[in-house]
Amino acid sequence: MSNLYIGLMSGTSMDGVDVAIVDFSKIQPKVIAFHTFGYPKSLLRTLNSLCEPSSDETVKMGHADRAVATHSAQAINKLLEHVNIHASQIVAIGSHGQTIRHHPDGPMGFTSQIGDPNTIAVLTGIDVIADFRRKDVALGGQGAPLAPAFHQAVFRHSHHSRIILNIGGIANITYIPKDVEQQVVGFDTGPGNTLMDGWSQRHLKKSYDENGRWAAQGSRDCVLLKCLMSDPFFDLPYPKSTGRETFNLEWLDGHLNNMSHFCSAESVQTTLAQLSSCTIAKHINLFDDVEEVFVCGGGARNDFLMECLENELHEADLATTEQLGMSPDAVEAVAFAWLAYAYHNNIAGNLPSVTGASRPAVLGGLYKAK
Repeated sequence: MSNLYIGLMSGTSMDGVDVAIVDFSKIQPKVIAFHTFGYPKSLLRTLNSLCEPSSDETVKMGHADRAVATHSAQAINKLLEHVNIHASQIVAIGSHGQTIRHHPDGPMGFTSQIGDPNTIAVLTGIDVIADFRRKDVALGGQGAPLAPAFHQAVFRHSHHSRIILNIGGIANITYIPKDVEQQVVGFDTGPGNTLMDGWSQRHLKKSYDENGRWAAQGSRDCVLLKCLMSDPFFDLPYPKSTGRETFNLEWLDGHLNNMSHFCSAESVQTTLAQLSSCTIAKHINLFDDVEEVFVCGGGARNDFLMECLENELHEADLATTEQLGMSPDAVEAVAFAWLAYAYHNNIAGNLPSVTGASRPAVLGGLYKAK
């Protein structure tokens, strides 16, 4: 019986769809293939516009829902063809979808992801497990982050308390204590790449600052950094989650407009890298027994950001998940392949200690290909 699953992930950076083919036949999942398929520019513009209130949202969202799904299905079919695996060999696809809104707080809190799983199922001929977050929200949780259950299953170590740090558009951490009697904890720490990416797009016309080279050329503005770090989110207790609804260029502009002195674009980029590293470190330092921090996500490829993090984390060794045998780029997609595997094996996909849900639950819904 096959134990091959596919994970689909597209995060707040919106740089494309990550596709991972994963074998769960052994204790440690094995990544058979992984690739990121960038969004077409027209679809990316639409997705960015859907993250903010605008006119004709419902029609735009309906078209984008199908477009994200079609792009995802085509990506899956290309990767399967490339590695010569037939669709019939795949048990299911775990599809995260593209988040366009995330407002989980309050009695009518919600989270919204698009990328029609019916379309993916039909175009690939593979069953799809999707809509993972809303069950957790219905149970009173944040619906995020969901990767910690996967991190616990795959990355726990009996002798070392460690943190898995994902730096996507938003950064989140999973604290995995060496003592199995202790609870795993995970939550969003604030901005990861999203502000740096947006600032780079505005000033350099580039979607991101490669290796943090631009940020490395500037100097930190301590007044601006202190101002940015005064946002109430950073002092909220966990569980907590956030998104581009809070941390965006409009938020940044509001702080810059209140500055009494001029900040160069380069200096702002440097300060944004420092903001991400300082707020990440602030939250990691809540756990005083952490010995190891392993980084995944796009931020793991930002040399300047990693250098800033290393300067902030004095008590823990810093490395990427490459050291644990998994590419930093693939971890999140593998997590959603695992969530599909968990659905099929009746394993809870959420951790109430992470999301704040009232109980553990099997997450997602099944969308049959036939």
